[in-house]
Amino acid sequence: VQLVESGGDLVQPGGSLRLTCLTSGFPFSSVAIDWYRQAPGKERDWVATTTSDDLTANYADSVKGRFTVSRDNVKRQVYLQMNDLKPEDTAVYYCHLFYWRSGRDHWGPGTQVTIAS
Repeated sequence: VQLVESGGDLVQPGGSLRLTCLTSGFPFSSVAIDWYRQAPGKERDWVATTTSDDLTANYADSVKGRFTVSRDNVKRQVYLQMNDLKPEDTAVYYCHLFYWRSGRDHWGPGTQVTIAS
């Protein structure tokens, strides 16, 4: 299983970014995939989940209404569209899944998102 995030950048408050998670090594359309984030000095927090069929998305309260998670089961990619970004959204963002066949969690290396004027 491989997960690689991209799209992180430095943007001003109120701006937008789209993160992408490229994946390989597992049956993509059969696995739910999550986004997490970790701010400096803080624990890693769950942000959003897209179910395997892309029919359901769940969000942390802190991002609800601003972030949208989606997936492309043909390209094997997961996206996190982030709008109205705030300084408190500054963090390293990680793609994550639990793969039932390996019996463990899998993480990407992360991508840095910085929101500052």
